[in-house]
Amino acid sequence: MTIAIELPDGSTQDFPDGTTGLDIARSIGKRLAEAAVAVELDGRLLDLTRPLPHGGRLRIVTDDTEEGRAVLRHSAAHVLAQAVLSLYPGATFAIGPPIEDGFYYDFDIGRPFTPEDLERIEAKMAEIIAADQPFVREEVSRDRALELFADHPYKREIIESVEPSEVEPGSAVTLYRNDGFVDLCRGPHVPSTGRLRAVKLLRSAGAYWRGDERRPQLQRIYGTAWESKKALDAYLHRLEEAERRDHRRLGPELDLFSFPRDLGAGLVVWHPKGGAVRRVIEDHSRRLHERYGFQFVFTPHVAKAQLWETSGHLAYYAENMYPGMELDHGEEYRVKPMNCPFHVLIYKSRGRSYRDLPLRLFELGSVYRYERSGVIHGLLRARGFTQDDSHTFCTRDQLQQELAMHLDFVLTWLRDFGFTEFEADLSTRPDKWVGELDLWEQAEAELADALDQSGLDYRLAEGEGAFYGPKIDVHVRDAIGRRWQMATIQVDFALPANFELEYASPENTPERPVMIHAAKAGSIERFFGVLVEHYAGAFPMWLAPVQVTVVPVADRHVDYARRVADTLRAGAVRVEVDASNDTVGEKIRTALSQKHPAVLVVGDRDVEASTVGMRYYGDEQERRGVALADAVSELTERARPPR
Repeated sequence: MTIAIELPDGSTQDFPDGTTGLDIARSIGKRLAEAAVAVELDGRLLDLTRPLPHGGRLRIVTDDTEEGRAVLRHSAAHVLAQAVLSLYPGATFAIGPPIEDGFYYDFDIGRPFTPEDLERIEAKMAEIIAADQPFVREEVSRDRALELFADHPYKREIIESVEPSEVEPGSAVTLYRNDGFVDLCRGPHVPSTGRLRAVKLLRSAGAYWRGDERRPQLQRIYGTAWESKKALDAYLHRLEEAERRDHRRLGPELDLFSFPRDLGAGLVVWHPKGGAVRRVIEDHSRRLHERYGFQFVFTPHVAKAQLWETSGHLAYYAENMYPGMELDHGEEYRVKPMNCPFHVLIYKSRGRSYRDLPLRLFELGSVYRYERSGVIHGLLRARGFTQDDSHTFCTRDQLQQELAMHLDFVLTWLRDFGFTEFEADLSTRPDKWVGELDLWEQAEAELADALDQSGLDYRLAEGEGAFYGPKIDVHVRDAIGRRWQMATIQVDFALPANFELEYASPENTPERPVMIHAAKAGSIERFFGVLVEHYAGAFPMWLAPVQVTVVPVADRHVDYARRVADTLRAGAVRVEVDASNDTVGEKIRTALSQKHPAVLVVGDRDVEASTVGMRYYGDEQERRGVALADAVSELTERARPPR
């Protein structure tokens, strides 16, 4: 018996039953076989050494691809668990998935791990890898799996909660063994531990089981795995660079913002310098929204619980909302987690005609969400934040042009802030959805068309849309290559139906509008945090909190320095004068350490000739004797925001 396999080059070839993906990789070439870690058969990933169950289209997954690295990292997580269980008698383990750029595994050893523990575990992992132990796949019954993991309550809970649709056909539970160690897993894995050429443990932290703070706190070990030592070293260098750029460190250092303990977790206060940058960001958002035809609205921070019942938030989002407050003789109010229901009420405040559409509403609206303490991460994941939130109400015929407009807006916004590398995800209809099928299909097609017209590379995320509509998520790459999800354009079929929105058609019949949610920054806080890390705190001049520092050489030059500053302020330049008792060199170093884009030094000759000395951040050269008028013209132009 043979099976017909469509090879990566498009040709079809018959292979005997029992042929593995590795056999086929070897038939194509030795180098491919050496790099292969798994195969994909008709879209399903399989172990490289597993006999192919049927014919179909085959793709060899190599270790330098994202899918291949995920296989490496998943296998490394198993080796981590094997090492911990062998070193710590009585330890139990939970889950250990691959994640972006690495993996983790959750354990309970009765105490936190120490740095010395991680060194010991990493050494044991190196022994297991050197032993080149084969990963052996096995299928067992549910009862047998429960027996095997009798001493591991988290594994038993996983087994007992598995839905039949999640297991291999004809089998209850899939396991992987290597040298006596056994773990629950659907795979695939590398053929043997020796294929893990570059593995490093990074840190440990507490993590609640299932992410639920009411459940036991486990100890999570994070690690990373790559296809080569060179790739690992490059990643570790990026980690060092990321730590240097961490907004949680740079924010206080540059006097931008802080997270006082007395305020509460996930909440930030903005200092004057951070407030200056934030105002520039928000002003630019207002300018662009006005340019693209949006009208500004303002809404309150709380509303009756009934509003959130109608919108569906209490049914689908209650766990992320703050508890209700009883006001007005027992009437319950909720702090808003979203702005959208308020904009719906503005739409519904009077009758609407097709002549009113599209209606584009925009608000810099503050919202509050109860994020679990374990996921709070500075400005990037906060409990209180402001969204640059817009909602468009349009007809079905207007949907395509509105989506294209929003995507153009998003790319303009991101380019203005210095991002140049973009990717997108197009998330389509999930299994559970509301609305009309033909409207879903239209919206998905028009979102795809908008992406095609923009030239953006995008990934089709089948079934990952929200229940109420498909969406585009736009991602950027920052200065060190990290991928950040930024803007979202979401079509919504639920809220117009929930609130029974209507407009009068040309035939004067009631029609339901389509609603588009869009956030170009996502949240101002998160966007700010990403900008801090992208620029390592050295903002472009138009964004910098202090754009120019004027340094007088001696006290007798302070008055002239202040006149220079006043002239710059008249041109809308943010400027400060350092009139401290420090030396000139110390003043310049202070300004540069605070990453101020320009420093002007003024002394006797400058006072006499109305000139300045000029130096830019990152430039070792100082230009002396620059005419004040020329300096002001140059700096004013550089300080101007994008038009």
